[in-house]
Amino acid sequence: MEEPDVYKIALGLVPGIGGITARKILAFTGSAEAVFSVSKKTLLGIPGVGDLLADRIGSKGIIDQASRELEFIHKKGINCLFYGEDGYPERLLDCYDAPMLLFTLGKVNLNGGRMISIVGTRRPGSYGLDMCKCLVRDLAYLDKDLVIVSGLAYGIDHCAHKAALDMGLDTVAVLGHGLKYMYPALHRQVAVKITEQGALMTDFTSDQKPERNNFIRRNRIIAGLSDATIVVQSGCKGGALITADLANSYPRDVFTVPGRIGDPASAGCNHLIKTHKAALIEGAGDVAYLLGWDPDPTAKKEKQGDLFQGLSEEEVQIIKILRSEGHVSIDRMSLKCNIPVSRISGILLNLELTGLIKCLPGDVYCTLG
Repeated sequence: MEEPDVYKIALGLVPGIGGITARKILAFTGSAEAVFSVSKKTLLGIPGVGDLLADRIGSKGIIDQASRELEFIHKKGINCLFYGEDGYPERLLDCYDAPMLLFTLGKVNLNGGRMISIVGTRRPGSYGLDMCKCLVRDLAYLDKDLVIVSGLAYGIDHCAHKAALDMGLDTVAVLGHGLKYMYPALHRQVAVKITEQGALMTDFTSDQKPERNNFIRRNRIIAGLSDATIVVQSGCKGGALITADLANSYPRDVFTVPGRIGDPASAGCNHLIKTHKAALIEGAGDVAYLLGWDPDPTAKKEKQGDLFQGLSEEEVQIIKILRSEGHVSIDRMSLKCNIPVSRISGILLNLELTGLIKCLPGDVYCTLG
């Protein structure tokens, strides 16, 4: 007798079945094993099942194919999560198009604490990369158990995963292909680290190659898996905006970082704000406030202590002034610190590059913490 998991995988392998139809069939038959034992006439009585789909379910080769997939899963130490069973992400149960099967490689609690998705363009500028790093860093200060979710693509996705790993956070990479492959290949090293500090996840079977439509399809998992989605930088088109639309449809909170007017790299973010599809955020504090988090006051104290480590006396002085007054121009900062503008501009630039402060229009500065 075949293992029960074989029938679950087989159901997922039926061409054209989809998660929604699969769940209708399961509700009617009672189990994955029963799906492959009932008559074609019985299958045709299920809404959404026609002749073609019934014939595909009855195909003799589908169980053999599922057996090979199960063998690959066991060999590679992959976890197979079936819809509604223990370990399956509870957040996805709220999504109408949740996948019936999920394959994960790594170890992470998908039903533990908070989860945030961070997405964006594959061609970010320095502004987008800096904001992404600062967001992850400050979110980590607010919640050391936070899980960062993204898609392991070039640009913002890769930056979010890397920043999470650097901060000691678990991170989940949702892939648009089977676990036999790695795309892009350049990110293989980061992917290995993610399996040690999080998980790779996909709803595609092992032999599914990276294809354009797959990456659009996987975006629904990125959006549904998290409490909120943050779009850091995006043009007027792209996968990040698709993810934002999906998050809004579930519904989930959507946040975005505003960009300079006229900057094509941030046109999508500004449009999300203008059309009320995302809330404007300037930092992790806004995320915590909008989601109703109640950060541990001891974590805030730890952050304060860590903040000044490795800074010069002049840099500490500048940070304290900005924390006290909020927004300070470079000229007024020069007067308050008694440091010439020609020299303080270099100090401010260094603090900006380390992600502790940011420059606003008119050479005005404020902290990011």
